[in-house]
Amino acid sequence: MAKCDEGYRCEVCGEDVMSIVDSDLYLRYVIGHLDPEKLHVSPERHIRCNPILAQCIRDERVEPSSVAGPFALSELDSNHAEAMVELVTRGYQRLWEINAEDGDRDVTDYPLPEVRERYQ
Repeated sequence: MAKCDEGYRCEVCGEDVMSIVDSDLYLRYVIGHLDPEKLHVSPERHIRCNPILAQCIRDERVEPSSVAGPFALSELDSNHAEAMVELVTRGYQRLWEINAEDGDRDVTDYPLPEVRERYQ
């Protein structure tokens, strides 16, 4: 069976990541935290299985999460924490836009506009 027919297993919980809106891999790609050249060889996780990133999402479609310790938003510089919340939330919303599009999509169009500009 081809890899694309198998689906993508979460390296944390072992379950299939069934949708792009649940994908930590594509969220990191969309926000520019994953080099496009590494997209096809990077491990997949559910967003919920990466609590450090999940804590930054402010959207009614995702249950709020928090992290204790040095990577908690409350422990970061407040300007950096605000910027991360804004970026990750926009990235999460972009995943929903991608999910709603019909037909074949060009993966190079997935990232946020400012991220696409960096890659060009």
